[in-house]
Amino acid sequence: MATTLAQKIIARAAGRETVTPGEVVTVAVDLAMIHDSGGPRRVEPILKDLGVGLWDASKVVLISDHFVPGDTDEGARILDLTRAWAAERKVAFYDGIGICHVVLPESGRLKPGQLVVGGDSHSPTGGAFGAYMFGIGATEMAGVLATGEIWLKVPETILIEWTNRLSSGVLAKDIMLALCGKLGMDGGRYQAVQYTGEAIAALSMQERMTLSNMAAELGGQAGLIEPDETTAAFLASVGGDAGDWQGLKTDADAPLMAHHVFDAATLAPQVAAPHSPANAAPVTEIEETEISVAYIGACTGAKYEDLKGAARILKGRKLASGVDLMVAPSSRRDQDRAAEEGIMAVFEEAGARILPNACGICAGYGTARLGENVTAISSTARNFKGRMGANSSQVWLGSPLTVAASAITGRISDPRPFLEGGSRS
Repeated sequence: MATTLAQKIIARAAGRETVTPGEVVTVAVDLAMIHDSGGPRRVEPILKDLGVGLWDASKVVLISDHFVPGDTDEGARILDLTRAWAAERKVAFYDGIGICHVVLPESGRLKPGQLVVGGDSHSPTGGAFGAYMFGIGATEMAGVLATGEIWLKVPETILIEWTNRLSSGVLAKDIMLALCGKLGMDGGRYQAVQYTGEAIAALSMQERMTLSNMAAELGGQAGLIEPDETTAAFLASVGGDAGDWQGLKTDADAPLMAHHVFDAATLAPQVAAPHSPANAAPVTEIEETEISVAYIGACTGAKYEDLKGAARILKGRKLASGVDLMVAPSSRRDQDRAAEEGIMAVFEEAGARILPNACGICAGYGTARLGENVTAISSTARNFKGRMGANSSQVWLGSPLTVAASAITGRISDPRPFLEGGSRS
């Protein structure tokens, strides 16, 4: 029986030879990730009411990222509670060193073939590593923490194939904005979205993470990429082990819900107008729009490679008059690497403000939220009304390259004229 990657992972977790889309199965969870916002303060009261502890503390990862750096009374209290819970429950705890969807892969704990749940909507990021990872709410998470299991309706698979390769100035973020524009935010139908094709195979792990992360914006439950040598090399570099990944792939004749094919070579940098990622179009088709804030941040837009790319555009240049460029590296590890290579110095010399390694204004936290009537361009995954600050703010989405170019010109701009030599490295 030909099956998809999603079916293979779920069958293993269910202790079955095979599973069929539409079946409801109970699966064993290999890893559960929670954070300070939806974690201890939400799940502990439920566990206490049930009178139970954790099913396996070694399979629980807690990361503080939403209320970091605790610059409000509420934030400080929640971080104190989070730290106390981590010590009491003896779980792996990563405190204030970055956003959970970046810190978890850096920990080396993800592995191809795992079934993983996360207490956050962008948990599909784990699919970049060939793990079936999806987001759940606090009540479901409490059930997982108590039992180590969750029920799951076996999904169908929507295969999204990108032929050829991306051109200079075009990133995985542009792929995702284009998909949101073409397929809509319900294009994933809460099924398993799988990315494939020459363009996908050529991407680095951090770029693949962007694709899987934004499966959430497509409305998919998971965003999968078949593991390969790139996957294994990344995991080895962070102390992980890819294990026996070679058989983790969708069979050629496996039944699919849909199969979309796009040409990566023809894709231009994309931007999404307020207030939805689905309002996407090539940057060359956008009327001149002035901006006063440029934000390079979030799990989908401020990893090491995002920072490196943006710095290529900003090097030797200054911000446009009146533009506030904020840079919030998605993890301390990536920021430290960027600092060692002189990348952070480029941002500082250009006049940027460097913010903490945290979710920050992407999720509406912190003191740098957007004010009234601000027009911003952001590397975040979402631009919903009021999410990043005042309801009157207008947020456009773009890749880190597009954000950097726009910060220089003071208006939404194509990054390609700022790049030299045509190299994406």
